[in-house]
Amino acid sequence: MAGFLSKLREKMGSSSQILHEAEAEGYVELGADVSEGGSRITVRPFVIEDFESIKPILDALREGHTIALVNIKPLKDKDLVELKRAINKLKKTCDAIDGDIAGFGDNWIAAVPSFAHIHRHKAKEESKESIGQVTEYD
Repeated sequence: MAGFLSKLREKMGSSSQILHEAEAEGYVELGADVSEGGSRITVRPFVIEDFESIKPILDALREGHTIALVNIKPLKDKDLVELKRAINKLKKTCDAIDGDIAGFGDNWIAAVPSFAHIHRHKAKEESKESIGQVTEYD
C-alpha cells in the first residue's frame, strides 16, 4: 500500500500534504470531481421496426447513462413473434445490467439501467365487507 501511496504522491506533486497525513493514518480519502462531463443521464426515444432495431437500445443501456423509451408499435403491427423475441432480448439485457423494464400503454416500453427503478402501481387492496378480510391482488 505504501508503494501505491508513494506513486500517487509523486503524481500529485507538492500539494500532497493531505496524502502524507492520510498515509500516516492508514487510509486515503479521494473527493469526487463533479466538474467532469459524462455523468449526465439521457432519456432517449427509440423505435423498434424489426429485431435488428434493438441493437442501439442494448448498446445505450449497457453504457449505463440512458433511459430508453421504446415505441414497439411498428414491429407489433408487422410481426408479433419478432416483437416477443425483441422484448425477451431487452429483458435479458436489463437483467444482466441490473436494470428494469416495463411496458406502459399498448405501444411503449421503458428500459432503464441499474441507477433507476420503474414505479409500478400495485392493485388496490379491496376489503370484503361481508367477511371482514383484506384480499391482495398480484
